[in-house]
Amino acid sequence: MAIYIKISRNDISAIEKKFNIGKIISFNGIKKGIENTNYLLKTKYKKYILTIFGKRVEKKDIPFFMNLMSELKKYNINCPLPQKSKKGNYLFHIKNKPGVIVSFVDGKDKTKLSIKNCYDIGKHVAKLHNASKKIKLYRKNSMSLSSWQKILNKIGNRCKTIHPNLKELMKENLKDIKKKWPKKLSSGIIHGDLFIDNIFFKKNKLHGYIDFYFASNDFYMYEMAICINALCFDKKNNKFIFNKAKSKNLIKGYSRLRSLSEKDKTSLNVLCRGAALRYLLTRTYDYLNTPKSAVIKIKNPKEYIQKLKVHNQFNNFKNYYN
Repeated sequence: MAIYIKISRNDISAIEKKFNIGKIISFNGIKKGIENTNYLLKTKYKKYILTIFGKRVEKKDIPFFMNLMSELKKYNINCPLPQKSKKGNYLFHIKNKPGVIVSFVDGKDKTKLSIKNCYDIGKHVAKLHNASKKIKLYRKNSMSLSSWQKILNKIGNRCKTIHPNLKELMKENLKDIKKKWPKKLSSGIIHGDLFIDNIFFKKNKLHGYIDFYFASNDFYMYEMAICINALCFDKKNNKFIFNKAKSKNLIKGYSRLRSLSEKDKTSLNVLCRGAALRYLLTRTYDYLNTPKSAVIKIKNPKEYIQKLKVHNQFNNFKNYYN
C-alpha cells in the first residue's frame, strides 16, 4: 500500500454518488506498502478502504480478487468485503485508474511477533488454504518463477548502486532455483503476500487479513515459504537473523489443520530461496524505479540479500523445524 495518486474532495463526491456507503467525512492516504494507492475513508458510522491499483495489478484480475474476498467471508475468513456500486459493480475508475472500495478490517498489525503469534498465523493460513480448496476460482500467479527473469532483465546493471555483486547473486540463484523448483505439490489459492502489515491482531489474537492483490493459484507450501521469509527473521542492528523457533511454530500451527507431505517438506528450502529471490527482485526494481513524488517509504532490497544467503546455507526441512 502507498500513495502514488492524490485525490480531491471532488473525487470523494463522485464516489458518494456511485456507492451507497453514506457521506464521507474524511479521507486520508495510507503510506504503508509499495504497490497500490490506498485511502482510509470514514463515514459517520463505518470505515472503508479505497484502493487505486498500480502497475502490477492487471484490470482483468480485479474480479478474481473481489470474488475471492467475498467467497472467503462465507468461510469465516475475516478479510475486507468488496463494496458494490449502485449499478452492481465492484470496479470503477478514478483519476483514469481502476479502483475499488472494500470494508475496513478491525485490529492492527504488530511490529514484532511472538512465537505464539507465529503458531496462530500458521494455523490460520491452513484455515485459509482449506477454505480456498472449496472456492472455484482461478488466477495464474503473475509473480511466479516464470516472471523472475523478465524482472532481472529490466533491472540490468543499475543494481550495482545497491550492492556491487547483486546482479550476479540474483542471476546465479535464479539458475539454480529453476533447476530445483518442484513440479507437483499440493496447491490452490494462496494469499501470496502475507507480510506482518497484512495480518491484523485484536486483543493479541489474530483477527484478519488484508491486501489480497497478489492472491493466485500456487503451491500451498510456497505461501509458507513467503511467511517464513516475512515473519521468521528478527532484525538486530540492521542484520536479519533467522529465528528457528518462530519458523517451527509457524509450521506446527499450520500442520494442526493441514498435514505436510514428504514432498512439501523436501521442497521447503528451494521454495524459501525462491520466495526470498522474488522479493529481492521486486524490491530492487521498485527501489530503482519508484517516482520521487510518491508518498511512500521505499523498502530496502538488502534485507532480502541477507535472507537469501541464509536459505542458501540450509539444505533440508530440519533447518526450519527441528
